[in-house]
Amino acid sequence: MASFNKFNCFVLDVANALHDMKTGTSHVYRIYLSNTAPVATNTVYNTPADLATANGYTAGGVSVGTVTGTQTSGTFKFTGGSDPAWTASGGSIGPFQYAVLYNFTSATKPLIGWWDYGAPITLTNGNTFTVDIDQTNGILTIT
Repeated sequence: MASFNKFNCFVLDVANALHDMKTGTSHVYRIYLSNTAPVATNTVYNTPADLATANGYTAGGVSVGTVTGTQTSGTFKFTGGSDPAWTASGGSIGPFQYAVLYNFTSATKPLIGWWDYGAPITLTNGNTFTVDIDQTNGILTIT
């Protein structure tokens, strides 16, 4: 499983109330695919570059569904409701190596973090790629 890495801006964005991560929020969080290596100092959607819309992939990514945010003993856990997936149709999707999480609702579309899959992936026609969101430990925790 790919590990989650946060962008540096996420910490300040939380302090500036750009992210509403509590259960029942109206904020929409999405994951998009990129073949450009993220840098911890990236701040907004499309840096790193999103893939172009084609063959079953739509630029802007896929929603993580209904989010939950819970706190236990001073540790906050943020979890998505579904595992985003893409199926190549009519051709290939990619290559891509990174799945990038961002806040689609906030005006600046701030970045949160990314998963690095270790090597470029190309989905051939009919194949599916799924970002497996850890429903037990969450996407991220804040302690």
